[in-house]
Amino acid sequence: MPPKRRRKAAAEKKAAAAMAAAAAAGAGGTPADWWDAFCMRMSGTLCSIEDAQRFESVFKMPRKAFDYVCSLVKDEMMVRSSSYAFLDGTLLSLEDRVAISLRRLNSGGSLVTVGSSVGVNHSTVSLITWRFIEAMEERASHHLRWPDTGEMEKIKSKFEKIHGLPNCCGVVDTTHITMCLSSAEPNCKVWLDQERNYSMVLQAVVDADMRFTDIVTGWPGSMKESSILHSSGLFKLCEKGERLNGSKLTVSDGSEIGEYLIGDAGYPLLPWLLTPYQEKDLTESSAEFNRRHFAARTVAPRTLAKFKDTWKYLQGEMWRPDKHRLPRIIHVCCLLHNIIIDLQEAGVDELRASSSDHDANYRQQVCQLADDNGVRARDKLSEHLISR
Repeated sequence: MPPKRRRKAAAEKKAAAAMAAAAAAGAGGTPADWWDAFCMRMSGTLCSIEDAQRFESVFKMPRKAFDYVCSLVKDEMMVRSSSYAFLDGTLLSLEDRVAISLRRLNSGGSLVTVGSSVGVNHSTVSLITWRFIEAMEERASHHLRWPDTGEMEKIKSKFEKIHGLPNCCGVVDTTHITMCLSSAEPNCKVWLDQERNYSMVLQAVVDADMRFTDIVTGWPGSMKESSILHSSGLFKLCEKGERLNGSKLTVSDGSEIGEYLIGDAGYPLLPWLLTPYQEKDLTESSAEFNRRHFAARTVAPRTLAKFKDTWKYLQGEMWRPDKHRLPRIIHVCCLLHNIIIDLQEAGVDELRASSSDHDANYRQQVCQLADDNGVRARDKLSEHLISR
């Protein structure tokens, strides 16, 4: 057997063993028994454990990722093992609980719709999903953190190899999570964004593999991209030199450019955040910079579009402005997004091919702020790109 197939077989065997252990420690039965029973509850037909396409269409993740998530949240999810049951009285296993939580997050259906589709009470769906959110926060936070030095070098290498942007550490972008205005706040305008929708904003830094490396959320939709950036921990850490402080790039004239992120015209031009040239008549070097900048920057809107399309719960109009619960759910959906990427052996190309329309009908914001050191850094990098 070829080495790649041996590694794949070993990984699948390990995942299967972990799943079997989790099932045995949960409500009993085998993985095949669980998946068959869950399929019967959803559609009235049996499904083979090897039916990967059907599994991924239901849970928006491969079986390996599902098994891993189960292993992460097992202890927290099974604290009250006898408290939750299907309408027919059968106790919910660990896998049942994770499956119901994932369906709640990825289907966009109401509590009643999700509950009736699998045969549980709507209040059970609510309780289990929130327990899942808490368990993921507790056990999976390591899947979304700022890269260490070695990881950042790999990220920079990919941006240079794919898009020709040396020393680039990621792309920053924002997206709006739409909500309904609370009936208790009929005249509150703080959540009303530029397109007259009530929304909460998610700011994210994305790497070349479409992983989130930093997020901040909870800010109302009325805030501009630049204001959210200035209010974020990312901004404070970068300004203090505690982030983006790795190896520098020596450019053509012998000077150095530090690590940087890229962002669209809605952000200020800073030494560590490079935005595109806005002038109409661009020099050759400026035009080449904008071309590479645009190509690299598209990874962020594609990521956010895929993210929102997968976790349709975040498109829900049932949400009232909640500065406490909704940000936690957004965070957990980001963790799940990263876990799927972390555990996949292939498939990033499929993600890259997805739509980039994550904020349909939202106009481009433009920020005119430009730091002098940021202007110099962008100009030096632009000249360096064409000199090579």
